[in-house]
Amino acid sequence: MTRTPERRGSAQTAHRRITAALTTTGLLALTACTAPTTASAPPAEAATSATPSAAAPVRELTPAVTARLDKAIEGTRRQAGVPGVIVGLFVPGEAEYVRSFGVADKSSGAPMSDDLHMRIGSETKTFTVTALLRLVDAGKVGLDDPVSEYLQGVPGGNGISLRQLAEMRSGLFSYSEDPDFDKAFLADPDRDFTPEQLLGYAFKHPANFPPGQKFQYSNTNTILLGLVVEKVSGRSLGDFLQREVFRPSGLERTLFPVGAEFPKPHAQGYTTQTENGEQADATDWNPSWAWAAGAMISDLDDLRTWGRVVATGTLLKPATQAQRLRTLPTGYPGTGYGLGIFVNHGWLGHNGSLPGYQSVVVYLPSAKATLVVLSNTDNDYLGNENSTLFAKTITGIVTPGNIYDLPPAPPSSASPSG
Repeated sequence: MTRTPERRGSAQTAHRRITAALTTTGLLALTACTAPTTASAPPAEAATSATPSAAAPVRELTPAVTARLDKAIEGTRRQAGVPGVIVGLFVPGEAEYVRSFGVADKSSGAPMSDDLHMRIGSETKTFTVTALLRLVDAGKVGLDDPVSEYLQGVPGGNGISLRQLAEMRSGLFSYSEDPDFDKAFLADPDRDFTPEQLLGYAFKHPANFPPGQKFQYSNTNTILLGLVVEKVSGRSLGDFLQREVFRPSGLERTLFPVGAEFPKPHAQGYTTQTENGEQADATDWNPSWAWAAGAMISDLDDLRTWGRVVATGTLLKPATQAQRLRTLPTGYPGTGYGLGIFVNHGWLGHNGSLPGYQSVVVYLPSAKATLVVLSNTDNDYLGNENSTLFAKTITGIVTPGNIYDLPPAPPSSASPSG
């Protein structure tokens, strides 16, 4: 979700960014749009495949085009006040465009580098849902099983399916929108939250609407899916992801942290999502509050691989991947949400935001192109996620027929990213 500048610095604003990080950080962490995420889809709108049917033109990465990208990205970075950003654009048959701009550490002035670890926020959701779908393919869970079959104590759990959790259509209140959670997190960003504690903040609120009725981004959904994966597999979520997702995908620098650990080298992350609205170094804040919805760490090379893996279904049976890409309307122009993945003007993937960091990892099927954007601040510019601004700038130049864009969201609305 995004916030308007005038709300920056308030406790409520800080709380809302946390939510967005996992929504845009998620839609994705997946992030901001003009219509509220609770908007119902018009009855005539049906689910559609996220894969474009025709190829759109992709500009050749000539020296002139890369010079234009360099200038535009650096201009966006300076205008939005972003300390540093890593960009990777990979198009088969073209020279790779990999650049780092600005600094990784404002204190030392160390330059940003494309080999740094970064926190990825709601991009985590694509991994958690992939873990669930691996269990679907193994015949251990069914997408239309009620969550109550695996977890007790979920309000209305008999009528909420695993599919609805993954589609962000359960109606369950997002714990990261709860004022008490907000207060607890801001008072001690190093605190270690358990999944059960997070759900406690959510479950004291009534459902926002009956299951399946609308789209509304809620971090509560993905926390529940992470617990289902643990219950069914008999392993911790981190261990299951390592064995069933990271390793088969060839991801060597991606991890699901237990606490605040952050492998070096990494960029320092900066935020104004604090109690007093002043800038803080959030690098070592404990991401346990985001757990299955946004706690993960990765780097450019691994995310380049992952963007293609998740969008093409490398780890899944074709029928399961087809269900994943069956996107439903979100209320945001040009954006639909499937099972832990979104389609945005033809691009498939997710975005992420949590204090100190933002990310966009998307794949364009028509061109087999992958775009990765990683920045070391979650601060917005004129209500826009900075990661959205970078992705829009890049795609506007290279794929003008498929321009990634999430419009600014009203402060009261949750983003479809996380």
